[in-house]
Amino acid sequence: MASTAVNRDFLFRRLHTLSGVIPVGLFLIEHLFTNATVTLGPGFYNEAVNTIQHIPFLHVVEFVFIFVPLTYHGVFGLYVAYTAGYNNRQFSWFRNQLFVWQRITGVLTFIFIVYHLWTTRFSGHEPNFAFVHNLVSNNFNFWFLIIGVVAATFHFSNGLWSFMVHWGITVGPRAQRISAIVMLTLFVILAGVGVDSVFTFRDTIV
Repeated sequence: MASTAVNRDFLFRRLHTLSGVIPVGLFLIEHLFTNATVTLGPGFYNEAVNTIQHIPFLHVVEFVFIFVPLTYHGVFGLYVAYTAGYNNRQFSWFRNQLFVWQRITGVLTFIFIVYHLWTTRFSGHEPNFAFVHNLVSNNFNFWFLIIGVVAATFHFSNGLWSFMVHWGITVGPRAQRISAIVMLTLFVILAGVGVDSVFTFRDTIV
């Protein structure tokens, strides 16, 4: 029985890390760069969103490939954050700090996603530039989005480092150091893209 429980926990954790990369992580990247089209002008953003809205069986695609994996990753992630402890014997002090922030940003990202979906996807409003502009004109929504974008991009980038370690992609200290630099760079790029989009939504006047 104990062996079965251990195997089940191992499987759940593997599915958790995998879902954070595919499809949740890929959706995050797609979402960030779709929003980034606003930097080219409101018309480009409206066109990008309109293209997505006309994907065949969009609701089915969203439910199966986004909402289900996202819910699993978020709910199980809360469990992981609640039961997690320091890895003092396995990683360095710096790596432990990233481990802690991974859990903190996981909780922040979960709260952010729930609120973000409630105020956008399930708001009943048409997803266009004018709607998002009005949304981020509210100071609370604006700063909540900034914090949420930074938390989500850090959680994804740092989680991708952990994913590559646990799935045996980066083996050995040198490979893990290099991947840490790559993931830190990825975090800066993705966070920059997301934050720039939020500022553009707020500051662009039509």
